[in-house]
Amino acid sequence: MTAKIGVITFPGTLDDVDAARAVRIAGAEVVNLWHADADLKGVDAVVVPGGFSYGDYLRSGAISAIAPVMTSVVEAAGKGMPVLGICNGFQVLTEARLLPGALTRNQGLHFHCTDTYLEVVNADTAWTSNYEAGQKILIPAKHGEGRFQATPDTIEMLEGEGRVVFRYTDNYNGSLNAIAGITNETGRVVGLMPHPEHAVEVLTGPSVDGLGMFLSAIGTIAA
Repeated sequence: MTAKIGVITFPGTLDDVDAARAVRIAGAEVVNLWHADADLKGVDAVVVPGGFSYGDYLRSGAISAIAPVMTSVVEAAGKGMPVLGICNGFQVLTEARLLPGALTRNQGLHFHCTDTYLEVVNADTAWTSNYEAGQKILIPAKHGEGRFQATPDTIEMLEGEGRVVFRYTDNYNGSLNAIAGITNETGRVVGLMPHPEHAVEVLTGPSVDGLGMFLSAIGTIAA
């Protein structure tokens, strides 16, 4: 049975088409989800893609976090559905309290658009099981507000519980502990700032290293 992965579109979303393409290349069926519709249409997993949802008004991801579709995503995540937040999607997941911490203005206050190497720290999540811990992957990043910050207690908890999923090798945005991505306590909700959906084919990306995230989810669903 083919896995069904939903990809959400908010007003201002930019990377939903790319995320959907990555899902198809990985071998799953794409289900388009609209921000104003609470029906998740029977999907097995959800991707919250990048962009500037709702124009980043109030704060990046703040309005999206209370959209009808996210109300359903939060409920489904509580029941174990795999959820991936990419860039603005990561911001949405923190605003929705599915993940701790916050994403703030980059160190130096510049927008960064660059291919970046990440270290896979946790290869036991729903979205990283196709990798090995310690593996370096090359995927693009593009954001102005990607600096991960949290309280010292939260950082200690994330590190102590193995919930840091990816770490920057260069930490160009100044994230605490070079954190590029984290997971929730179950390992089924993952957020990261760089864009795995832009690294699924050699023709269109710097590598195919991002494909493993989508293959991991399909494997999780099939298990």
